[in-house]
Formats: sequence, C-alpha cells, structure tokens
Amino acid sequence: MQSITIKGSQRESVGKVATKALRNAGKVPCVLYGGDKPVHFSAEEKAFKSLVYTPNVYTATIELDGQSYTAVLQDIQFHPVSDKILHIDFYQLFEDKQITMEIPVKLVGSSKGVMIGGALRHNLRKLKVKALPANLPDFLEADITELEIGNKLYVTELFNEKYTILHPDNTVVAQVRMSRNAAKAAAEAES
Repeated sequence: MQSITIKGSQRESVGKVATKALRNAGKVPCVLYGGDKPVHFSAEEKAFKSLVYTPNVYTATIELDGQSYTAVLQDIQFHPVSDKILHIDFYQLFEDKQITMEIPVKLVGSSKGVMIGGALRHNLRKLKVKALPANLPDFLEADITELEIGNKLYVTELFNEKYTILHPDNTVVAQVRMSRNAAKAAAEAES
C-alpha cells in the first residue's frame, strides 16, 4: 500500500486555547492512537491534502521530532461551514496486528452485456477488508468481462488469501442490467 509522509511536531498543551491558536496558525491538531499512550501532535493543513481529498487509500508515515510512526487515518472532523479540517485521529499500525480498512474497488475489462446495450451498475465502490498492514492492497480489482445482461459480480469472486473481505457472500459489487434502449430494441425485434 502506498504511503504519504506527514511531518509534524508534538503538542505540549492540549486545551481549547492551545488548539484554537494552532488552527489560527494554519495547523491541524491530531492524535495518534494504538500505541502505549495517545500521541498528540500538529501538522500543516497542506500536509493532509493528498491523504484526505482523494478516493485512494494510503497509509501515513508520521514523523515527529525524530521518531517515525506508521498509521492510517481513522477519523476526521471538518468545520460545518468552511470545510476546513478541524481535527484528525490516526491509528498506529503494527506489522503483526490485523487492521480493517475500506479499500476502493476498481472495475476492469469490458462487459459483454454492456457491449450489446446493457447498463453497468457499480453497486459498491469500497469494500471493508481485514489484513495485516503488509498485505493491504491499494485497490481491489473486479473483472467484469464475463458479465452478461442480468448477471451480477459477487464479493466471493474477489477472494484472496492475503486478506479477508468483511461483507456477506451474497453482496453484489457490480451488475449489468437491461437498459431502456436494450429493452426497446428487444421489443422491436420481437414484433
């Protein structure tokens, strides 16, 4: 999985006044959970741009005063009016501990059903996956080449031994449905 580096500095004071002063200076207060004790730090708001405003999923390498932590974004709070980032929570990764993340689904191939006029529906754009940090994929590849009109691609067809998909087996990832034009053409062909 791809990683983004965030350089920050640890916070000494963790009150309302200190947090407001940080935000006024263009920094975002953050907390790193998962270790022995929570680590409070702050970083420039620009540093989070490529981590937050993207459909892709990344791990974050957080560098604080000479120490480095590997983490994932756990929670983020935005200002209700200006949409500025108010606060971010990270969860520290460990090589021997499994983690659950939502991974984007990438459709690959050209469906036979779409070629003859069907409509492709991408039902789930992200799937919850549980794996060790080293085995987390950047995206899940779903091959739709064999889908005819009326066929569905289920989560079971994306099975991989490196990770576990945390959805029921009957969950539909993508399907090809009869489009209005295809239905109209079929009706005209019959008459």
